[in-house]
Amino acid sequence: MRFGLTSEQRDFADALDGLLTTADAVAANRSWAAGDHAPGLELWQRLAELGVTALTVPEEHGGFGSTPTDLVVAFERLGYHGAPGPLVESVALAPTLLAGTAPALLSGLAEGSVRATFAVPPVTPYALDADIATDVFLLDGETLSRAMLIEERGTSVSKPTPLQSVDPSRHLFEVTAAESVGSVDEAARERALDLATLACAAGLLGAGERMLDETVTYLGQRRQFGRVIGEYQSLKHAAADVRVALDFTRPLLLGAAGELALGAPESGRAVSAAKVAATDAAALAARTGLQLHGAIGYTLECDLSVWFLRSQALTGCWGTQAAHRARVLESLTRSR
Repeated sequence: MRFGLTSEQRDFADALDGLLTTADAVAANRSWAAGDHAPGLELWQRLAELGVTALTVPEEHGGFGSTPTDLVVAFERLGYHGAPGPLVESVALAPTLLAGTAPALLSGLAEGSVRATFAVPPVTPYALDADIATDVFLLDGETLSRAMLIEERGTSVSKPTPLQSVDPSRHLFEVTAAESVGSVDEAARERALDLATLACAAGLLGAGERMLDETVTYLGQRRQFGRVIGEYQSLKHAAADVRVALDFTRPLLLGAAGELALGAPESGRAVSAAKVAATDAAALAARTGLQLHGAIGYTLECDLSVWFLRSQALTGCWGTQAAHRARVLESLTRSR
């Protein structure tokens, strides 16, 4: 199995970096958190023009039918730049779930005009950014339904108040089922959830990489006792530990993507292992970043907070650490 990227995938990552840097994805994230969706929606359309929203849509519906590895490449860069919106739901989850239930939406997903979000209890009980989504769904077991937003008091409304998330750019909504769209077979459900989990893990890896880069930059600028603090050996060691954790996570992500592409029987175990590793690596990057930034790292004004809060929020998304560890253990004991 190949654990490296092709030249085309590296070029795609570079193109994404260029777009997200030029578009100032961090500013779009902060605007999104404040309730101004315009910059984020403009960024969404630019990502669509680059082909991000068409990645996993089948070719017959205007997509690229790309591999899970391409998904990892895209979401690592999206995580690195803190792009807002229901990207995991629309890009990783929706094409597989809708292919057999609402195929008419697939071309819209590919071109970026359809922004789909999902609640999939108990894995992810709330619909992310349902207020700006064009299509909101509830997947309850194998039943896929269109969903309505509800307030805590249980009254259906058009624009309810979102639930509070540790990441202010993630607006979570409770939903209830409306009309049924169709039934999703178990294999399609599991593959869709694995793709969403893989994309989430890649986003965590990207967030960890960005927190490390922000920290290393700060270490090279901050002076104390007449010296740049990055010269102190103990701080170098702390940053190096993060580098090792992130580097050990990437092969797990690429390996899981390869197993999903091949339809390997234990691909789910590989996805869960990658999610656990990515979550742990991002948590280490966050703790280290806060420690080495000092008090400024705890302020919302510091850009580190964008990825720190995102990594905290993604820790329990698409399955908790306990659930994924249990899945790995169950798979290993079953195969003995």
